[in-house]
Amino acid sequence: MIVRRARACAVGGLLAALALTACSTGSNDPSLGFVAGDGSVALLAPDARGPAPALRGTTLDGSALDVASLRGKVVVLNYWASWCGPCRDEAGALQKAYDTTHATGVAFVGVVAGGKDSTQNAAAFVQRFDVPYPSIYDGDNAVLLALAGTLPPASIPSTLVLDREGRVAARTLGPIDYSGLRGMIDPVVAEKA
Repeated sequence: MIVRRARACAVGGLLAALALTACSTGSNDPSLGFVAGDGSVALLAPDARGPAPALRGTTLDGSALDVASLRGKVVVLNYWASWCGPCRDEAGALQKAYDTTHATGVAFVGVVAGGKDSTQNAAAFVQRFDVPYPSIYDGDNAVLLALAGTLPPASIPSTLVLDREGRVAARTLGPIDYSGLRGMIDPVVAEKA
Protein backbone atom coordinates (compact mmCIF):
# COMPACT_ATOMS: atom_id res chain seq x y z
CA MET A 1 0.00 0.00 0.00
CA ILE A 2 2.81 2.42 0.89
CA VAL A 3 4.66 1.62 -2.35
CA ARG A 4 1.48 2.24 -4.35
CA ARG A 5 0.88 5.57 -2.59
CA ALA A 6 4.52 6.65 -3.09
CA ARG A 7 4.34 5.75 -6.78
CA ALA A 8 1.05 7.65 -7.15
CA CYS A 9 2.65 10.73 -5.53
CA ALA A 10 5.70 10.47 -7.78
CA VAL A 11 3.52 10.08 -10.85
CA GLY A 12 1.33 13.01 -9.83
CA GLY A 13 4.39 15.20 -9.34
CA LEU A 14 5.82 14.16 -12.69
CA LEU A 15 2.56 14.88 -14.50
CA ALA A 16 2.26 18.26 -12.77
CA ALA A 17 5.82 19.15 -13.79
CA LEU A 18 5.14 18.06 -17.36
CA ALA A 19 1.96 20.14 -17.46
CA LEU A 20 3.92 23.16 -16.26
CA THR A 21 6.60 22.67 -18.89
CA ALA A 22 4.39 21.61 -21.78
CA CYS A 23 5.55 22.70 -25.20
CA SER A 24 8.69 24.56 -24.44
CA THR A 25 9.63 27.59 -26.45
CA GLY A 26 13.03 28.23 -24.98
CA SER A 27 11.57 31.05 -22.91
CA ASN A 28 10.50 31.15 -19.30
CA ASP A 29 8.22 34.14 -19.77
CA PRO A 30 5.58 33.80 -17.01
CA SER A 31 2.93 35.25 -19.33
CA LEU A 32 3.12 32.06 -21.42
CA GLY A 33 1.50 30.02 -18.63
CA PHE A 34 4.22 27.35 -18.37
CA VAL A 35 7.88 26.84 -17.58
CA ALA A 36 9.77 26.00 -20.76
CA GLY A 37 12.42 23.34 -21.18
CA ASP A 38 15.78 25.07 -21.14
CA GLY A 39 17.63 22.86 -23.61
CA SER A 40 19.79 21.41 -20.85
CA VAL A 41 21.41 18.06 -21.58
CA ALA A 42 22.10 15.42 -18.93
CA LEU A 43 24.54 12.63 -19.79
CA LEU A 44 24.91 9.66 -17.45
CA ALA A 45 28.02 7.52 -17.21
CA PRO A 46 27.26 3.81 -17.69
CA ASP A 47 27.74 3.04 -13.98
CA ALA A 48 25.27 5.82 -13.02
CA ARG A 49 22.38 4.51 -15.12
CA GLY A 50 19.39 2.87 -13.52
CA PRO A 51 17.66 -0.27 -14.74
CA ALA A 52 15.94 -0.24 -18.12
CA PRO A 53 12.35 0.96 -17.83
CA ALA A 54 9.54 -1.09 -19.40
CA LEU A 55 8.50 1.05 -22.38
CA ARG A 56 5.72 -0.30 -24.53
CA GLY A 57 2.58 0.84 -26.21
CA THR A 58 0.56 1.02 -29.40
CA THR A 59 1.96 2.91 -32.36
CA LEU A 60 -0.05 5.35 -34.42
CA ASP A 61 -0.59 2.65 -37.05
CA GLY A 62 -2.07 0.31 -34.41
CA SER A 63 0.94 -2.00 -33.96
CA ALA A 64 2.26 -3.04 -30.57
CA LEU A 65 5.79 -1.85 -29.85
CA ASP A 66 7.92 -2.93 -26.92
CA VAL A 67 11.14 -0.91 -26.80
CA ALA A 68 12.80 -3.94 -25.17
CA SER A 69 12.68 -5.55 -28.65
CA LEU A 70 15.30 -2.94 -29.66
CA ARG A 71 17.86 -4.05 -27.04
CA GLY A 72 21.33 -4.17 -28.55
CA LYS A 73 20.66 -0.87 -30.35
CA VAL A 74 21.03 2.68 -29.13
CA VAL A 75 17.50 4.13 -29.07
CA VAL A 76 16.53 7.78 -29.44
CA LEU A 77 13.21 8.39 -27.70
CA ASN A 78 11.55 11.69 -28.63
CA TYR A 79 8.62 12.86 -26.49
CA TRP A 80 6.43 15.18 -28.57
CA ALA A 81 2.93 16.48 -29.32
CA SER A 82 1.28 17.55 -32.56
CA TRP A 83 0.21 20.92 -31.12
CA CYS A 84 3.75 21.79 -30.01
CA GLY A 85 5.50 24.44 -32.14
CA PRO A 86 9.02 23.51 -30.99
CA CYS A 87 8.22 19.86 -31.85
CA ARG A 88 7.56 20.99 -35.42
CA ASP A 89 10.79 22.99 -35.39
CA GLU A 90 12.91 20.00 -34.32
CA ALA A 91 11.27 17.46 -36.69
CA GLY A 92 13.82 18.10 -39.44
CA ALA A 93 16.75 17.63 -37.04
CA LEU A 94 15.31 14.34 -35.82
CA GLN A 95 14.79 13.13 -39.38
CA LYS A 96 18.36 14.09 -40.35
CA ALA A 97 19.75 12.31 -37.26
CA TYR A 98 17.65 9.26 -38.13
CA ASP A 99 18.90 9.33 -41.73
CA THR A 100 22.55 9.59 -40.69
CA THR A 101 22.55 7.07 -37.81
CA HIS A 102 19.89 4.46 -38.61
CA ALA A 103 22.23 2.35 -40.76
CA THR A 104 24.68 2.17 -37.84
CA GLY A 105 22.13 0.48 -35.59
CA VAL A 106 20.50 3.48 -33.94
CA ALA A 107 16.71 3.16 -33.59
CA PHE A 108 14.27 6.03 -33.13
CA VAL A 109 10.89 5.91 -31.40
CA GLY A 110 8.54 8.82 -30.94
CA VAL A 111 6.25 9.05 -27.93
CA VAL A 112 3.16 11.19 -28.41
CA ALA A 113 2.30 12.91 -25.14
CA GLY A 114 -1.15 11.95 -23.91
CA GLY A 115 -3.59 14.54 -22.71
CA LYS A 116 -4.85 17.05 -25.21
CA ASP A 117 -3.38 15.33 -28.29
CA SER A 118 -5.26 12.79 -30.40
CA THR A 119 -4.07 9.93 -32.55
CA GLN A 120 -5.56 11.66 -35.61
CA ASN A 121 -3.63 14.88 -35.00
CA ALA A 122 -0.47 12.93 -34.23
CA ALA A 123 -0.83 10.88 -37.44
CA ALA A 124 -1.30 14.10 -39.43
CA PHE A 125 1.89 15.49 -37.84
CA VAL A 126 3.82 12.31 -38.78
CA GLN A 127 2.58 12.56 -42.37
CA ARG A 128 3.19 16.31 -42.70
CA PHE A 129 6.76 16.13 -41.36
CA ASP A 130 7.52 12.76 -42.98
CA VAL A 131 8.56 11.15 -39.68
CA PRO A 132 10.30 7.90 -40.73
CA TYR A 133 10.12 6.01 -37.41
CA PRO A 134 7.23 4.69 -35.28
CA SER A 135 5.55 6.73 -32.56
CA ILE A 136 3.74 5.30 -29.56
CA TYR A 137 0.57 7.14 -28.53
CA ASP A 138 0.92 7.58 -24.76
CA GLY A 139 -2.70 8.44 -24.03
CA ASP A 140 -2.62 6.74 -20.62
CA ASN A 141 0.86 8.13 -19.79
CA ALA A 142 2.24 4.59 -19.32
CA VAL A 143 5.54 5.45 -21.03
CA LEU A 144 5.87 8.65 -19.04
CA LEU A 145 5.16 6.74 -15.82
CA ALA A 146 7.70 4.04 -16.70
CA LEU A 147 10.35 6.75 -17.05
CA ALA A 148 9.48 8.36 -13.69
CA GLY A 149 12.37 6.67 -11.87
CA THR A 150 14.97 7.70 -14.45
CA LEU A 151 15.61 10.98 -16.26
CA PRO A 152 12.01 11.46 -17.36
CA PRO A 153 10.82 13.79 -20.10
CA ALA A 154 9.88 16.89 -18.12
CA SER A 155 8.85 19.13 -20.99
CA ILE A 156 7.42 18.78 -24.45
CA PRO A 157 9.54 18.18 -26.43
CA SER A 158 12.13 16.11 -24.61
CA THR A 159 14.58 13.63 -26.13
CA LEU A 160 16.18 10.68 -24.38
CA VAL A 161 18.90 8.33 -25.57
CA LEU A 162 18.79 4.75 -24.32
CA ASP A 163 21.94 2.64 -24.30
CA ARG A 164 22.14 -0.86 -25.80
CA GLU A 165 20.78 -2.29 -22.53
CA GLY A 166 17.71 -0.02 -22.66
CA ARG A 167 18.89 2.26 -19.85
CA VAL A 168 18.50 6.04 -20.05
CA ALA A 169 21.93 7.42 -20.94
CA ALA A 170 21.08 11.01 -21.89
CA ARG A 171 18.22 13.50 -21.89
CA THR A 172 17.55 16.97 -23.15
CA LEU A 173 14.62 19.17 -22.13
CA GLY A 174 13.17 21.31 -24.88
CA PRO A 175 13.78 21.33 -28.61
CA ILE A 176 17.09 20.06 -29.96
CA ASP A 177 19.01 20.60 -33.17
CA TYR A 178 20.98 18.10 -35.24
CA SER A 179 24.37 18.77 -33.62
CA GLY A 180 22.83 18.54 -30.16
CA LEU A 181 21.26 15.20 -31.07
CA ARG A 182 24.54 13.85 -32.38
CA GLY A 183 26.23 15.10 -29.21
CA MET A 184 23.86 12.88 -27.24
CA ILE A 185 23.83 9.89 -29.60
CA ASP A 186 27.48 9.54 -30.61
CA PRO A 187 28.99 8.98 -27.13
CA VAL A 188 26.45 6.23 -26.42
CA VAL A 189 27.09 4.61 -29.81
CA ALA A 190 30.84 4.72 -29.06
CA GLU A 191 30.42 2.74 -25.83
CA LYS A 192 31.60 -0.86 -25.99
CA ALA A 193 28.76 -3.20 -26.85
